[in-house]
Order: sequence, then structure tokens, then C-alpha cells
Amino acid sequence: MARKCGLRQQANKAASREDGSTLIEMALTLPALLALLFCFMEMCMAFYTHNLISEAAREGTRFAMFRGASCPTAASPTCEATAQQVNAYVSGLSMPNIGGGTITVATTYPDGNETPDSHVRVTVTYLFPIRMPFVPKSSIPMSSTSYETIVQ
Repeated sequence: MARKCGLRQQANKAASREDGSTLIEMALTLPALLALLFCFMEMCMAFYTHNLISEAAREGTRFAMFRGASCPTAASPTCEATAQQVNAYVSGLSMPNIGGGTITVATTYPDGNETPDSHVRVTVTYLFPIRMPFVPKSSIPMSSTSYETIVQ
């Protein structure tokens, strides 16, 4: 019986020496885990934003390719879209600006005109701001270009 009590006392002494170790380990690993989590979330936001600006560039070329120099309608003899109209259309899309950065749209007609079988190029650039604690304020420049042939 004396032997059983001696083992129990030794186990209690060993347990009492490790009482606060879990708290210290948690205090050391939690900030690193949270930093990785927020970094992952910021990367996901950056990929999502790049997907949005790619879609905006595609929508801009689609808008321009069906509004070339030969797209008359009954309401107006010409419905061709100028570069400023395409830029305004892309800027006015209701795509969410989650990052809060600045978007710039540039439309060019590489062939020099808006006639069918000519080309249109829409380039959307975006400055994605990095908003993480303990990281210097900076931004990632993103760009997407879409190039299509004018249909009408």
C-alpha cells in the first residue's frame, strides 16, 4: 500500500510542474496561427479581385464588339461605342469593390477604327490595397486585358 501512495505522489508532483504549459504554448502559437489565417484571407481577396477585374475587361470588350460602326437600330442610325463610352460602361458595372482600391479602364482600337473585323482592347488596372496589421501600407497592382474582334 505504501508503494501505491508513493507512485501517486510522484504523479501529482509531475502534473503540478506542467500546469501552465498549455497556456504558454497557446499564447505563443495563437498569434502565428491568426497571422497565417489573416494572410490567407487577404490572398483570397486578392484572387477574387483579380477575377472580378478580368470579368470587367471581358464585359467591356463584349460591350464594344457588338457596338461597332455598323450597328444601326431603329431608334438611332448609329449605336457605335466610343472608347469613353466603353470606359464608362466598365467603370459603372456593379462589381463589388471589396478591396477598396482604385480601378482604371483603358479602351483602344488597335486597327484605328470601329468597323467590323477590327479589334478592340480593354485593359482594366486595379491597385489592390494590402490591409493587414503590422504590414506596411502598400498595394498590389493588378491588370487584365481582353482583346476581341468587332462583330457589327
